[in-house]
This record gives sequence, C-alpha cells and structure tokens, in this order.
Amino acid sequence: MASRIAVAAAFLALAVVPAALAQAPGPAATPSGPPNVTAILEKGGQYTTFIRLMKETQQDTQLNSQLNSSYASNGGGYTVFAPTDNAFNNLKPGTLNSLTQQQQVALVQGHVLPQFYSMDSFQTASNPVRTQASGRDGPYTLNITATTNNQLNVSTGVVEVTVNNALSAVKPLAVYSVDKVLLPFELFGAEAPAAAPTASEGKPKKGGSSDAASGPAGADDAAPTGAASARALGWSVAGLAAVLGYLL
Repeated sequence: MASRIAVAAAFLALAVVPAALAQAPGPAATPSGPPNVTAILEKGGQYTTFIRLMKETQQDTQLNSQLNSSYASNGGGYTVFAPTDNAFNNLKPGTLNSLTQQQQVALVQGHVLPQFYSMDSFQTASNPVRTQASGRDGPYTLNITATTNNQLNVSTGVVEVTVNNALSAVKPLAVYSVDKVLLPFELFGAEAPAAAPTASEGKPKKGGSSDAASGPAGADDAAPTGAASARALGWSVAGLAAVLGYLL
C-alpha cells in the first residue's frame, strides 16, 4: 500500500513540474531591429496620403535610413506627427499640387522632429522646437506645449492641433497621429504686401496738359497753322497787289 502511494506521488510530481514551467512568464520581447516608419503608418490604416507624399519626396527612405543609424548607435531618435487622410481631405483643393517639389519636401520634413519625444518628455521641450526642415538654425519650427491631461498642443503659426494618440513610442521612433496637416508658416503664412504702383511717366500736369501734349522743345518756333496761317496768307496777297499797283 505504501509503495502504491509513493508511486502515485511520484507521478503527481512529474505532472506538476511541466505545468509550472509552462505557466512561468518568459523574458520580455525585445525589438528585432530598427523601426520602419512606413510599416507603422500602414498598420495604422488611415495615413495613405502621408505615406504617398513621403514616398514621392523620398523622405520615407531617408527617415528609415536615419532610424537604422540611430538604432545602431543608440542615438537620439526621431518623432513623427502623422496627419490622417481626413486631415489632407480638409485642405483647400489643389493645396499640395500648388507646391513645388522642394516645398513638398519641406512640408514632410516639417512633420518630423530630429529627436525622440515621449509624451512626458515634451513637458521639458524648449520652444520653438526644430524640425527636419529647420536645419541647424533655420525656420519651419513648431511650438509644442504639454497640457495637464496628457495631451499636446502643436502650433505652426498657421494651424494648431491637439495630440493625444501615439501610434508608436518606442525609442528610437515615436509616431503621433494628428487630425490636421501641419502647414508651415513659411509656406502658408501671411502673404507679403503687394508692391506700390510706380508713377506714370506721362502723368498729366495741372490744368489737363501733359508732358507729351506740350510738344517738343522749340515748338513755339514752328510754322503757324489754322487761322494764324490764313491771316499770314492774306497779308502776303495784299502786299503783292500794292507792289503791282505802284509799278503800273
């Protein structure tokens, strides 16, 4: 009897150990490689226009290459504000087509920050925040303010949008969804005032005459016309008659 109990206990122990091992949590999954901004946007499902614009300007290739370098060197990373398709649909018709290729590049780069920002790290960001279009000290900056309810207010000087949805926020890449296109002030800001019209060279003088109507210099010495000419002809005929009468 005792031997049977011992055998049963042994079988029970063998059954419990594999079950315990199966339930034990494994190690946390680690990223298998650098993130791909295009894949993240495609997974989001509502960023087809932004993806197309990135591909047409080759900014998808450039950004993914920079992400590879940042991932390999544990660098500062990047942050992307991705406008939804509805954001582009709400633009004035022809807005994108009115931009040159260089301006379209600047538009895309104006949605990319050359640093990884989590929602919390925006609280210590110093405005204005540079974008990929800014260069070292250039324009195309953003003003970003973190609110107390874990949201961001992002302004270009032309549009302002609230951000509260992260598609991905794992270093070296953070991608945030925005429902407005971040139109740069440098491309869509207040237009410069029109130049004042130049004075006309033939502007009439006081009294209704103009320089053109006054005639060339020395016009007072020109031969008389009209009634003055008739009077001169009459005096000539009378003088000729007087001379003939004297001779006869």
